[in-house]
Amino acid sequence: MPTTHSSPSEQSDKEVTLTAPHPTDPLGEIYAEWDKEFREHPTMSLQLMRWVFEDWQRVTKEPSNVRYEETTEGSVPGIWVLPDEADDAKPFLVLHGGGFALGSSNSHRKLAGHLAKQSGRQAFVADFRLAPEHPFPAQIEDALTVISAMNSRGIPTENITLVGDSAGASIAIGTVLSLLKDGRALPRQVVTMSPWVDMENSGETIESNDAYDFLITRDGLQGNIDRYLAVERILVTGLVNPLYADFHGFPRLYICVSDTESSTRTASV
Repeated sequence: MPTTHSSPSEQSDKEVTLTAPHPTDPLGEIYAEWDKEFREHPTMSLQLMRWVFEDWQRVTKEPSNVRYEETTEGSVPGIWVLPDEADDAKPFLVLHGGGFALGSSNSHRKLAGHLAKQSGRQAFVADFRLAPEHPFPAQIEDALTVISAMNSRGIPTENITLVGDSAGASIAIGTVLSLLKDGRALPRQVVTMSPWVDMENSGETIESNDAYDFLITRDGLQGNIDRYLAVERILVTGLVNPLYADFHGFPRLYICVSDTESSTRTASV
């Protein structure tokens, strides 16, 4: 079984209050438990937040006929997701969500397993470096390292699909923008789920969808932004804030977002 990713950070965060109605589904119950932990421990350490985040995947279903291999692509550790009889020539590179500071290949292993199985592809879930220990652009650099490692094994960039949820979507988009800027080959396509692409924290649906989104608050997002950007706050740079990016020449981009989540407005711009 893959090991969980953690970091010895002792940094703390201010209290975050979730105001959505009490959930009735298992995943919503986990979000409610997180809210309770925040209320009871307003100075919760980043280490504890990471442990809680890892716990979410326990209620999700394990995909059948999928095996996993922990390995390294270039200098980046992660997990290869290997469905039976999957195509190994056109893999997914999965970049997990977690506000740039939480999450791991283990937290997103089963999600990647379901996606890979349904698509008939293999997938690599990257354990990119986390903020604040490693702020921007470490995450994009690690994604580029994985792509180069795949290239060295005979997988052209054009055969790779980047997949990212939430902050992972921002990393995926930023990675392609970096390749585009340097005139390098581009991935086949980019698939994003609930993409978080607004580092100015300006989307009005953060409040207007508060009654439906059990997890996201503006204060919580700002804490993640501060960890990710550290001292460097170049918000008008497309690599940092994709809302400002020039998408001319960008490959196919799929955006999956509901009309009841906090990121609805910025994801649909």
